[in-house]
Amino acid sequence: MSKYDDEFKKGCVKKYLDGQSVASISRETGVSEGVLHKWKNKLIQKNGETDTEKLEMRKRIIELEMECEILKKAALIFSRSPSKSMNSLRFREFTIRLKCYAE
Repeated sequence: MSKYDDEFKKGCVKKYLDGQSVASISRETGVSEGVLHKWKNKLIQKNGETDTEKLEMRKRIIELEMECEILKKAALIFSRSPSKSMNSLRFREFTIRLKCYAE
């Protein structure tokens, strides 16, 4: 007799398909990662190619969302006005040039 029923197994696999990592599902449920991988592989084989495609598309969506967040943060950083340290650096450069001309 199985320790876990089919609904529990499907629920764990659905969490994986929704983008949650196997490690976090394992910590959350107490089921070992190896067992979760077996359940995932069985259900994907059972349901065919469409689930594999969905899984790949969901992973790609997560990657693209992460890239988008990184680009948003970079845009914020580059759109800011020069910092005080940059202004003091320009002042030092100007001072050094004046000293060179004075000599």
